[in-house]
Amino acid sequence: MNLRRRTLLGATAAVAAVGATTACSAKPGGSGGSAVTGDTIKVGVNYELSGAVATYGQASVDGITMAIDEINAAGGVNGKKLEIISYDNKSDAAEATTLANKLFTQDNVLVGMGPATSGNFKAIIPVANKNGVPVVSGSATADDVTWDGSTVQEYAFRICFNDSFQGTIMAKFAAENLGASSAVIIKDNSNDYSKGLADAFTTEFENQGGTIVTSEAYVAGDTDFNTILTRIKGQSFDVIYLPGYYSEAGLIIKQARDLGITAPFLGGDGFDSPTLLELAGASALNDVYFTNHYSSIDEDPTVQDFIKAFKEAKGAEPSAFNALGYDVGKFVADAISRASELTGDAVQKAMAETKGFVGVTGTFDMDEHHNPVKTILVIGLKDGVQDSSEKVG
Repeated sequence: MNLRRRTLLGATAAVAAVGATTACSAKPGGSGGSAVTGDTIKVGVNYELSGAVATYGQASVDGITMAIDEINAAGGVNGKKLEIISYDNKSDAAEATTLANKLFTQDNVLVGMGPATSGNFKAIIPVANKNGVPVVSGSATADDVTWDGSTVQEYAFRICFNDSFQGTIMAKFAAENLGASSAVIIKDNSNDYSKGLADAFTTEFENQGGTIVTSEAYVAGDTDFNTILTRIKGQSFDVIYLPGYYSEAGLIIKQARDLGITAPFLGGDGFDSPTLLELAGASALNDVYFTNHYSSIDEDPTVQDFIKAFKEAKGAEPSAFNALGYDVGKFVADAISRASELTGDAVQKAMAETKGFVGVTGTFDMDEHHNPVKTILVIGLKDGVQDSSEKVG
């Protein structure tokens, strides 16, 4: 059976069907205990379940638990059930690091999943490398998460595209699909994610012959953006690039529309939260486009099967973070099923050798820098609802 190229539903069946030829009592990279006890394999979850970005962490964990439940219901991995050990890192990098130490040296998990954000995920990577425990994030998009330009983080992987790719694709979309030749940037100066996307957008937009008319900045937690918006209102531009999180983006878009600014707003995957609609209101969310990993209106059968299963399991429409979490769970199970033995080193090797993994958020190979090679979606909103979805890249 080819475990490297199949549908997700096929993956579940394949994981369950793999024979019990793998070592049953091997230890993870951690210093003590065993990741495998009887008929269970322990896997760690270290996510933002409270605090500033809890909406991302909780959605990711909902996806992970759904994937693990499906895998266990189908017989587990190599005949063993996956047991989740889960902690709330409170959206704090120091807490995430403390919990990573606990997961890897006391709970002795075989693999770690999360955190969701780049800063928190990067904080735990030294702990993963020290203990030889592979870790995976579904949404840590900063460029230097797994590779800093010279060194690959040996035990760190992600299944999402990086920030440069998002900014580059949106600049091309603005120039080629919207015919934009001038842009305003409004970025969060306290956030590396926002600054990274803004830099990538600027580079590509200027390569396309466009002009950045002005660049404005705010910091996370701001609620009144009228000073910024009043400054740009009197200028001439085609689009506004707003690479921030939904919490400020929703307010900025609403206040801009209230001032009569009608130019299209462009953003990144930080827009993907129901709170964006709550803050901006439906009437403000027209001519709004953002790059994302997943769209509920994607007609791909893998996506539609996931949406149907998620609604049945969770009683709600899945978000991109639900889909990314689901893919993290499936990716981890897939790597464990292909590992030569149940050790951190063997699972790390299987992750690095991944080819043709088919997930809800796209099909990918893992490149030499532990980044997936996959396409991106540009989603358009109409009255606050997804109205268009285009695969790019």
